[in-house]
Amino acid sequence: MALLADITPLRVSPAFRRLWIGQGLAAIGSQFTAMAVSLQVHDITHSTFAVGLVGAFALVPLVLFGLYGGHWADRHDRRRVALIASSIMWVATIGIALQAWWHIGSVWPLYLLVSLQSGASAVNMPARNAILPRLIERKLMPAAQALNSFTWTIALMAGPVVGAVLVASFGYQWAYTVDVLTFTAALYALFRLPPIRPEGEATAVVAQQGGIASVIDGFKYLATRPNVRMTFLVDLCAMVLANPQALYPAIATDMIGGGATTAGWLTAFMAIGSTLAMVLSGPLGKVRRQGLVVLMMVIGWGLSIAGFGVVLLTVGVHHPPHAIGWALALSAVFLGLAGAFDSISAIFRNTILQVATPDAMRGRLQGVFTVVVSGGPYLGRVVAGGSARGLVGLFAVPIGATALIGGVACAAMIAVLHRTAPRFASYDAEHPEP
Repeated sequence: MALLADITPLRVSPAFRRLWIGQGLAAIGSQFTAMAVSLQVHDITHSTFAVGLVGAFALVPLVLFGLYGGHWADRHDRRRVALIASSIMWVATIGIALQAWWHIGSVWPLYLLVSLQSGASAVNMPARNAILPRLIERKLMPAAQALNSFTWTIALMAGPVVGAVLVASFGYQWAYTVDVLTFTAALYALFRLPPIRPEGEATAVVAQQGGIASVIDGFKYLATRPNVRMTFLVDLCAMVLANPQALYPAIATDMIGGGATTAGWLTAFMAIGSTLAMVLSGPLGKVRRQGLVVLMMVIGWGLSIAGFGVVLLTVGVHHPPHAIGWALALSAVFLGLAGAFDSISAIFRNTILQVATPDAMRGRLQGVFTVVVSGGPYLGRVVAGGSARGLVGLFAVPIGATALIGGVACAAMIAVLHRTAPRFASYDAEHPEP
């Protein structure tokens, strides 16, 4: 059995290859911006709650436009929908760069521009993801998902560290400007695609429906498809209950030490684990019990985040500067494991969703997927940031305890979800059932 990642999709599909390269470059730039925004908001406000609010401002347009974006992807040419939405994201990124170049020094332009960027991304992702099964045959979908995860994890590994170094060395404006430039590659890859309209008998029905009716139709489909529904629920569980990202700036400045560079490394540790898992992803294409693997991986994620919380609690006892070396080393272990578990889970969750869903419904289900996959982390940042800060300054939970409790709660909730939908663990890739 081949151990290394299967690159067959890149060889057989030039269109997929262009999208893969373009999205990879854009993903690196987007991580520059994500890290720089968190650092800039913390620099302006010195508040983990304010950093968490970045997620709140991104979440609302993500939910609204993600659902409608799926409807548009099932009604119109998916290439055109993705291209228009990507162009708006590009303009929003230019705005984020300009506020840094002009030294505005307020969080509100950042909040509003992140909202615009998030809303456009919520339209872009369902259309772009619904395109993938039209470019790659079904048996190659796990390999294609692994390759997509590989580029994303490379971005997570390199982006935060390099972005933090750019911020520390040259300022926020340069990190944002690089994102503007790299995003151009994604626009070019979309532009080169042929028109891709949705297929199937249901397409005519979607064309006659209003947006709300079409979105409701997608939720009705989801309500009757337990295997597809579980791909959303387990990811929400992981990202809302056990997402420590909003804590990184405070951990880096107030606990471990090292400032922006440490915050970048904390994000990169998770990506390093994901990258190693993707490099060795060759055997994943042979897995049939994909649902069972998803459950195991999300439990592993929760326990890894809990381990990271224990490290932080220990740092609280043994204060820096002596803590920084061993604290970073142990953080690398637990966050690396979390990244590996999450990336394998994502491969099979994406594969189950795209293989088990008919093409005419794929855009709307990808819209819900966008809300869950992107909105879950944003909501998780609000939960983590709010827990560490405390509501109006009260009942604040120590940062380490926030991660520990969230990780244990995530693992426990997966066991509960398994009891409510036991068929998901028996999902067979050879006989996919939604």
